[in-house]
Parts: sequence; C-alpha cells; structure tokens
Amino acid sequence: MIKNESEYKYSQEWAEKFKRSISAMGQDEEWKRNDLSRWESNLSVLLYHLEELEKEIAEYERLINCDCSQPIEIEVKKFSELAEALIKARMAAKISHEELAEIVGFDSGRIKQCEDKRYECASFGEMLEISAALGIEFRNTAIWVNFEEIETGKKIAKRWRKRREKMKMASTRS
Repeated sequence: MIKNESEYKYSQEWAEKFKRSISAMGQDEEWKRNDLSRWESNLSVLLYHLEELEKEIAEYERLINCDCSQPIEIEVKKFSELAEALIKARMAAKISHEELAEIVGFDSGRIKQCEDKRYECASFGEMLEISAALGIEFRNTAIWVNFEEIETGKKIAKRWRKRREKMKMASTRS
C-alpha cells in the first residue's frame, strides 16, 4: 500500500522499470526461441508485478484526489484489512497523523506508530475511536464463520498442549 508521496514516486519509478523490462523481453527473440517456457514465465511474473503496482498507484491517486464533499467507499473484504482501510480513510480525508491524534486525544506520534505497525499495537477501543473520528461506517457487512477452520484450530491447539506437557514433564525429570 502506498502511504505517501515518496512511496508514490518510488512506485511510479518501479512501474517504469517493469515496463522497460517487459519491452526489452518482447524484443528478445533469441531468448524466446531458445527457452520459450522460461521466457513466458519471466514475462508473466513481470506483468503480474506491474499490474499489482499499477493497482496500488491507482488506489493512491483515487484516495488523494477524492472529493471530500462526497463519501468514498473503501472495500474491506476481511477483518485483517481493517488497518489498511483506516489508513486509506485518513489519507482520503486529507488529515495528517498529528491532526487525527489531536481529534481523538492521542499523543501526537500514536497514529503514526499504529499505522507503521498496521494497527497491531492498537487496542480495539483505539481502532473504534479512530474509525469514528474518520467517519467510517460499515455497510452490508457480513461475517462468515468457518467451522472447519475452528476444528482445525482446535486440533492444532491440542497438539501444542500435548507437546508443551511432554516438554514440561521432560524438564521436571532432569
């Protein structure tokens, strides 16, 4: 995710490098003739990375150029994407880290710290306060509970408990 002008310019430079590499590959008929499979594989990788980078560039441009008089939709497909959505919402609102910290009553560096760590250091309450300050509303939200995943998690936890018990027993014997 591109979060600032410096990253934006760097991403644009890399997109150009990818384009030049793709163009050079297209002209390398000898490589194409001698090892078509590898040539196609390398081209596919370059095209994939270019496409992903162009999506990020377009999203950054959409955020920084949005009309703040109209709501903007930021898609969140899973809970783990919430942190990125908070960052995008702040960028679209054209609010600095310091301004957002002042609005929610946090220390001036706290928002930057949270964003740098993808909100892993933030409490759920802090994330709710930030969401409210940014005017975030969830629409048509659904939560899917995957029972197979729960069962897999239970089995893994059971194995870990058994291992821990064995290690504990072995250490008490020594």
